[in-house]
Amino acid sequence: MPESAPDRRKGLARHASRLRRSHVLAVLVLIGALLLVALYARNAGERERRLAETSFVAEADQLADTIRQRMLQYELSLRGGVALHSAAADTPTPRQWRGYVEGLDIAAQLPGLQGLGYVASLTPESLKALQLQRRADGQGLFALSPRGVRPHYGAIVYFEPEDASTREAIGYDQYSDPVRRAAMDAARDSGEVRLSAPLTLHQGSAGVLMFAAVYRTARLPDGRANRQDALVGWVFAPFRSSEFLQRSGIPVSERLAFRIVDVTDGGTRPVLASDGYLHDADGTPLHSVTQSLYGRIWRYDFQPVGTLTSPGMDELRITLAAGVLAALLMFAVVMTLARTQSRAEMLALRLSDSYRRSEQRFRNAMQYSAIGMVLLDRAGTIVETNPAMAEIAGIGEDALVGSLFERYFADGPEQLSRTGQMQAFREGVHRSVRRLRRDDGDVREVHLASTVVPGDPRSDVVRLVQVDDVTERLRAEAQVHALNRTLESRVEARTRELTQANHELESFAYIVSHDLRAPLRSIEGFGRILSERYSHVLDAQGHDYLGRVRNAAGRMDALIDALLAMSRITRGEFKRSPLDLSRLAGEVVAELQQTDPTREVDVVIAPGLRAEGDAALVRNLLQNLLGNAWKFTASTAGARIEFTRADAGHFEVRDNGAGFNAEYAGKLFRPFQRLHREDEYSGHGVGLASVKRIVERHGGSISAEGTPGQGATIRFTLAPARCEGEDA
Repeated sequence: MPESAPDRRKGLARHASRLRRSHVLAVLVLIGALLLVALYARNAGERERRLAETSFVAEADQLADTIRQRMLQYELSLRGGVALHSAAADTPTPRQWRGYVEGLDIAAQLPGLQGLGYVASLTPESLKALQLQRRADGQGLFALSPRGVRPHYGAIVYFEPEDASTREAIGYDQYSDPVRRAAMDAARDSGEVRLSAPLTLHQGSAGVLMFAAVYRTARLPDGRANRQDALVGWVFAPFRSSEFLQRSGIPVSERLAFRIVDVTDGGTRPVLASDGYLHDADGTPLHSVTQSLYGRIWRYDFQPVGTLTSPGMDELRITLAAGVLAALLMFAVVMTLARTQSRAEMLALRLSDSYRRSEQRFRNAMQYSAIGMVLLDRAGTIVETNPAMAEIAGIGEDALVGSLFERYFADGPEQLSRTGQMQAFREGVHRSVRRLRRDDGDVREVHLASTVVPGDPRSDVVRLVQVDDVTERLRAEAQVHALNRTLESRVEARTRELTQANHELESFAYIVSHDLRAPLRSIEGFGRILSERYSHVLDAQGHDYLGRVRNAAGRMDALIDALLAMSRITRGEFKRSPLDLSRLAGEVVAELQQTDPTREVDVVIAPGLRAEGDAALVRNLLQNLLGNAWKFTASTAGARIEFTRADAGHFEVRDNGAGFNAEYAGKLFRPFQRLHREDEYSGHGVGLASVKRIVERHGGSISAEGTPGQGATIRFTLAPARCEGEDA
């Protein structure tokens, strides 16, 4: 007995309650395990982060010390230049200075340094003496820049290594620039090497200068005043900020970005920055180092590139992944145990519910189906039926149940034996058409589809029969067959009428070609006689009238020929064969060139154009299309005609001639429709009409596009050529 709905609801509620408790337990186990993993991750991650920061700070400090060491090497090179001046009795010659700089081997030993130069401390009198001395030595004019009279000058006398840019710097008064002057004065007064604030170098790039004072005596004078009196000049060395890191050879870690700013005066003036340093609000440095360097205070700001990591981070991630995986495995084990307990309870509920739903679906299918259905037992008795079957039989459902199914058929028992019938059932659905007698005596044609119902052998239901009333459909089919027979007779009659019309058309063509030509020949003959015998009698106007009569007769004769040619297109025998359109088009163009050899026309015919059709008709088609293009490009400079394939099925004849108005494209293919005056372009107006009939006889289509003064394009289709080996 099926389970009642209240009992089923109670069973589902108990199962859901137990399942919820199991889920809560599994979730608590998962949360506890994940909390332990998170606590471990927090402590271990904090430890690894501190290790990474410590390593980062050590690398940053090492980089700052490396830069300081590099600057110390620059200082030694400057002091060597000072010693060279102090050892010489007079200012070293350019050759001596060049030899000293070459001995330093700046490119290899002092990378990042732009070179070494000497700045002479001059007064207006000593400047003039220097200019005269250089001129006397044959060194040319020593020009000072910027020009002007000043109490003191600090002009660059020489700089090595020398190139085009450094030669332009010779004579530049560095003492005229406040930033340079401050560093030069600091080096003079202290007797030590001094750096300038960040500035723009002579070449236009940013950088700093390093100065060392040169005195008349090798010994450092005592006191500021004595040093000022003993000052001869300065040895200086520039280096550009943008090239310092690339050329100095200072190793910079890929995970470290930094910048150097001059904070001597309380502000922040950038000296240089490495690639990847963030200057915005998110670029707060992780570590800063301040150095007092040659009279300036530099601050190094360091940032990590990306996320700081330590060697133990990878092991920590593996450990965390293992911990999370273990927590998930524990959660899965608890959930599996909980589900295993409830699965057996749900199985019975699902089976009973599935059986109930299946039975209900079957009842609904029987009840609402538009096709009659009956369930039969082994004896062929109706066990159950539906309203559609009761309507087909014209009897109530209650009367149908318990009666023999075969008693309702007017054509007697089905001839198929019981053994053969059961064999057909086992193989699938057994279909048949039979005559069913309704309770009111009306006989209906029905379609039966019988199939075996699998199930318990002890069940009283063994067959399901679907009954579909097809009476109206069979009657409609009979009517359709009758109409088809009538239609065939009509088609035969219309064919006879069409054949007769074709014969009449041939007769009309014969009349046109023979009966109408006789009057035309008379008109032409008498007109010629008048012109020959009575020309002296006629005045100029009479000759004009007579010429018009003869021309009209000639045009009418040509129109009769065109009409006859167009009628032959549809009446001639059609012989389909493979065609080489490229070759046919070439022959047509050759004929056109022979008729007008003086014309120069650029004709392009695409190779390999093939189709199937009647050779004579297709040649006529190409003669009309290419002839039109030849005619309408007669007054065009640089005339061009193309015969190509537009796509897989379309061919194109394109020209750059007179063209036509696109609004009148529909008139092109009508007989005697002309879009140009006869005095402009000769013709009868039936060429494109013939082309259309040829294309339609081949089962194709044709269209035209054009623009006045820019040419026209005719597109048409024919049957494609068959491949070799294809059945004809």
